[in-house]
Amino acid sequence: MKNNLSNKIERFFSRHAIPNITLYLIICYAFGYVIEFVNSDFIQYMTLEPGKIIHGQIWRLLTWVVIPPATSNIFFVLIMLYFYYSIGNILERIWGTVKLNVYLLQGLIFTIAGSFILYGIFSLAGYTNPTGFGIYFSTYYINMSLFLAYAATLPDMSVLLFFIIPIKVKYLGIVYGVLLLLECLQGGIITWVVVGSSLLNFLVFFITSRKGIRRTPQQMKQKMEYTRQTKEAAATKITKHKCAVCGRTGDEYPELEFRFCSKCNGNYEYCQDHLFTHEHVH
Repeated sequence: MKNNLSNKIERFFSRHAIPNITLYLIICYAFGYVIEFVNSDFIQYMTLEPGKIIHGQIWRLLTWVVIPPATSNIFFVLIMLYFYYSIGNILERIWGTVKLNVYLLQGLIFTIAGSFILYGIFSLAGYTNPTGFGIYFSTYYINMSLFLAYAATLPDMSVLLFFIIPIKVKYLGIVYGVLLLLECLQGGIITWVVVGSSLLNFLVFFITSRKGIRRTPQQMKQKMEYTRQTKEAAATKITKHKCAVCGRTGDEYPELEFRFCSKCNGNYEYCQDHLFTHEHVH
């Protein structure tokens, strides 16, 4: 069977994936808001500044993740944090813990790479050790890429706009894409690099996984039923699961979920990462 790059990366990181990773991101945001409230000037020592990283301030490679999206409306902050936590949990149930980890990690790596590219552009333009653009790099656009992935995976799911108007997420994704394009057209090189590097994550994901990312509400229901059945089987200890694609077993990876495919000709079982993406055996 054909394995794409995404599946190879997933297997490599399978032993180090962090369950419920969106919760940790929310905690980082909360910590960042506390820092802003106590001493907003301290944020300048946490930004993603390649020039300062090169000169020894390597902690900035990690601390920029704590910097939360800029807003003064605490109500909006709480709604935003809950929303991203919700869609992160949903994507983790659909994709699996490993794939979500890889997706977010790619976003962080691409953003860091983008900051160094921007540093190189300014250096080539004649600026000596350019700094000051690090404040533009945050996880805001990475969160947006998470929403785009959610819209691409579950395009027909509905959310309540303004808590009243039901609207399918695919339309919100299109609107957001248009707004991003307008933002880039109106901005300069910094905007292009900041937005582009953060959203490159979604482009890589969409290209490598486009054949198996779409889910319907019916498939979600099937997935939930599968999860229930798998937990019941695990509780009785009567089944040893093994994926026919990657070979991972329930004993080696207890966090994975497995299910037999009714469309395959034979007794073939697949893990949660390959249940919807494998080639059917006829």
